[in-house]
Amino acid sequence: MQLVIGRILRPHGVRGEVVVEVTTDDPAARYELGSVLVTEPSSAGPLTIDGIRPHQGRLLITFEGVEDREQADELRGVRLCVDSAEVEPTGDPDEFHDFELVGLAAVDADGKPLGEVLRVEHNPGHDMLVLRLVDGRQGLVPFVSAIVPEVDLAGRRVVLTPPEGLFDL
Repeated sequence: MQLVIGRILRPHGVRGEVVVEVTTDDPAARYELGSVLVTEPSSAGPLTIDGIRPHQGRLLITFEGVEDREQADELRGVRLCVDSAEVEPTGDPDEFHDFELVGLAAVDADGKPLGEVLRVEHNPGHDMLVLRLVDGRQGLVPFVSAIVPEVDLAGRRVVLTPPEGLFDL
């Protein structure tokens, strides 16, 4: 599975440099000199990082073979990706990468199916699991230990203890 770690916004200057909006929590590990990034659409790459520097909360990157502003402008909007197989586990049993949670079955404490995890939304207060409930509706579940006491990656499920009425909205 390809994970989007950034998006090329626009050229910067006249020597092929581009402005990249970073969408990964670990830019130092994902953006290194010599790293080869897969692109979406795939017709743009792969791209090899030739130069990198921070700039106003974003990164300015040069890629091998992109020598001028015109070539850099052709990369506008391209998403930069890494393969999920290359992403190291967090090392913390209570932390998970979003891609590890997507697709897990959601069950209650008795094992009754509640739905499937569609995505994770990151909010200022806490993260939310977005579920496709068994009746086809979507439900939001605060990703806190009181409501999600167990995440079983090997068993491909999350156990929920939702408060009464959580899915009635």
